[in-house]
Amino acid sequence: MKIHEYQARALLAAAGLPVPASAVIDRADQAAAAFRQVSAPRVVVKAQVHAGGRGKAGYVVLVNSADEAARHAERMFREPMVSRQTGPQGVQVRKILLAPAVEIEKEFYVGCVVDRARRTPVMMASAEGGVEIEEVAARNPAAIRKAWFHPHLGLQRFQAAALAAGIGLHGEQAKAAADMMLKLAKLMIEKDCSLVEINPLVRTRAGEMLAIDAKFNFDDNALFRHPDVQALFDPHEENPAELRAKEHNLSYIALDGNIGCLVNGAGLAMSTMDIIKLHGGEPANFLDVGGSVTPEGAVEAFRIILADTRVKGVLVNIFGGIAKCDVIADALIKAAREIGFRVPVVVRLEGTNVEIARKMLKEADIPQLKPAADLTDAAKLVCAAV
Repeated sequence: MKIHEYQARALLAAAGLPVPASAVIDRADQAAAAFRQVSAPRVVVKAQVHAGGRGKAGYVVLVNSADEAARHAERMFREPMVSRQTGPQGVQVRKILLAPAVEIEKEFYVGCVVDRARRTPVMMASAEGGVEIEEVAARNPAAIRKAWFHPHLGLQRFQAAALAAGIGLHGEQAKAAADMMLKLAKLMIEKDCSLVEINPLVRTRAGEMLAIDAKFNFDDNALFRHPDVQALFDPHEENPAELRAKEHNLSYIALDGNIGCLVNGAGLAMSTMDIIKLHGGEPANFLDVGGSVTPEGAVEAFRIILADTRVKGVLVNIFGGIAKCDVIADALIKAAREIGFRVPVVVRLEGTNVEIARKMLKEADIPQLKPAADLTDAAKLVCAAV
């Protein structure tokens, strides 16, 4: 789960990190009052969306007056933000953050993620802040200093001090940055985050160390322990089909192709998408119905897939185990009768009760259902069909 910058700032402030005061609005007519509330000669107006590239898209701007703030806020709320990460359709802005502009002398990066190779968290710091850390890692890996730490013991002060020194900080500024890293590492563990980052962490011309932008990703599997974090969830920033799938315990991720996939098992779903691409097709989604799928759940999966108007064909790939083939066949028949298949549906079934399932599908006599001999045959059939 992701959260907005203004929510991340609030979490940092509550953890004791130095964050400039700010105001958040959800209507353009609130901008002038928010500008005055921030009470600074120059104010930064920042759209709150779960997408990068805001500055280049013109959705992070500096203003000098309340009228200027209101004018930019009205534009941001009116026009969807289009950036490299959003695609041509853009994303709708529903909240805007106003904060005092900071006189920045130097920008740094500080972040903490789970290193899955070492199975432990790692704190990272770089003297190159304010840019995509992935670009820095690709261009100059040595610019990123790292310190791995035990999740129960936490980041140690000597590690934080070494990181601060490694990115060129000294004296009180190094002490302040090290303190921020310690608090950030603690916050990550306490809130079950998969990623926390401050980018940029800045040194002002007055010598202060401030966190002026932040990003948090949370482990969905641990959200039940954090109702306060769950309350920060913004459904407007999520794909509606993915939210609908989650309500029915389906793992669904929308993609850009035109071949819908309905599969049981994450690994099999990945293999199914691979073989579709191998034969020249493009998957429209990842959809794992799971091992304990019910006929109702499978029908809902079809509703979600077929609601995507880009889908020109569907590949059903089921290896019957816990989810028996006849259960899926029953769902296919119900879906065909309740929803109606407007596109060809290629079906590959193997495993428990497969003969029963094949007989059910044959007797149902649904023209759009096309049986496949094996997975390769299924991929070729659906790619040809679209």
